[in-house]
Amino acid sequence: MNNFQPSDTNYESRIRSSFDKQEVMKTIGAKLVKVMPGEVHIEFSFAESLTQQHGYIHAGIITSVVDSACGYAAYTLMPADSEVLTIEYKVNFMSPANGNRFKGIGRVLKPGRNITVCSGDVIAIDEGKEKIIATMLATMISVEKR
Repeated sequence: MNNFQPSDTNYESRIRSSFDKQEVMKTIGAKLVKVMPGEVHIEFSFAESLTQQHGYIHAGIITSVVDSACGYAAYTLMPADSEVLTIEYKVNFMSPANGNRFKGIGRVLKPGRNITVCSGDVIAIDEGKEKIIATMLATMISVEKR
């Protein structure tokens, strides 16, 4: 576990305020459930409207959640007068997205002044059992607030 020290003591309220502006997260019913320096958890429940043709949660939904978790994990360590954007990511889908609930966890691997490297996992929760269904490696950039 890393002991990151955010430069902005109000990082959590900044993260929550930004998350509340994400209409896509509202659309899928995602909730920001944990915010700490260098780590963010986002959860959502299964909904038929989020599935693909086989009844699993669509890969685009899974990717959106873990991308946001990684971005906000990076953002916890960025200055108060910044914003965060994704530069790139790679995702491995390891199992079909089947479960009652899903949790995206983003973690900072290497923070930097402008560029931050993160990892993320998506966990399917079904009848109390947890299984990692996807993993992400992502690069985020700190940009000047507009």
